[in-house]
Amino acid sequence: MLEPENLRRNVATARVLVVRDGSSFERPDRLVTEEPMEIQAAGPGEDPVSVAVTMRTPGNDFELAVGFLWTEGLLRSPDDILSVKYCEVPAEEQHYNVVTVRLSHPFALESQRNFFATSSCGVCGKASLDQVHVQCAGVAPGPNVSRTVILELPDALRTAQRVFEQTGGLHAAGVFDPVGSVVAVREDVGRHNAVDKLVGLAVLGKDVPLSNNVLMVSGRVSFEIVQKAAMAGIPIVCAVSAPSSLAVEAAEDLGVTVVGFLRGRGFNVYSHSERITIDG
Repeated sequence: MLEPENLRRNVATARVLVVRDGSSFERPDRLVTEEPMEIQAAGPGEDPVSVAVTMRTPGNDFELAVGFLWTEGLLRSPDDILSVKYCEVPAEEQHYNVVTVRLSHPFALESQRNFFATSSCGVCGKASLDQVHVQCAGVAPGPNVSRTVILELPDALRTAQRVFEQTGGLHAAGVFDPVGSVVAVREDVGRHNAVDKLVGLAVLGKDVPLSNNVLMVSGRVSFEIVQKAAMAGIPIVCAVSAPSSLAVEAAEDLGVTVVGFLRGRGFNVYSHSERITIDG
């Protein structure tokens, strides 16, 4: 299930006109790559079914496909997965933009459940508002994490952002242990994709639920980020910006601690503050 390393086309080049203080000059620049990827699934003897198209930064595509299926409640167990492969087409037609997840059981996707995922806002175009809420059990109690550890997470995430340092144009999500050590970090033009890549990594490693970990994301916390964290069993979600009202509502219901405006020496805790040790 390993992706060829040479397929990680996560940086593109361009020439730009730089304007500074009334003068201008041309120079090369680097841009984060954004390309569509179709996620397919199929059971034994079935033709693959198209589940979603997402705009993503290439790299860790198999993790993204598996993570998306998991956080949308379309996988039941890591053992469901038989294989994850790029679409099998002649070499001259291969663009590495279709990933098929083969399952050990029949795959049933309700005919009206349609997805389109953008890099900006996640999954849009679900057939009805009822489908926004994926059935999810509440998360486990999880660890207590000290204030000092929480304060260190933004710098730890930024330090691990390899592609951001080249382009300045993408989001990141990181999984940390209770003492602030990095477990894994993923980058993408969409923060929801970065989270799915982390979840997919855990599912493929049969390491779910992530009930003893903290999720740190760049940007804001949306409802979808909270839902994805809960589906992976992550009890604490931290972000440098604000959560939405629906994100906080979902976090209260699902038992997720949400930390926002994590900047400098302070932060706000919006739900389930019992997991944060202020004196630590």
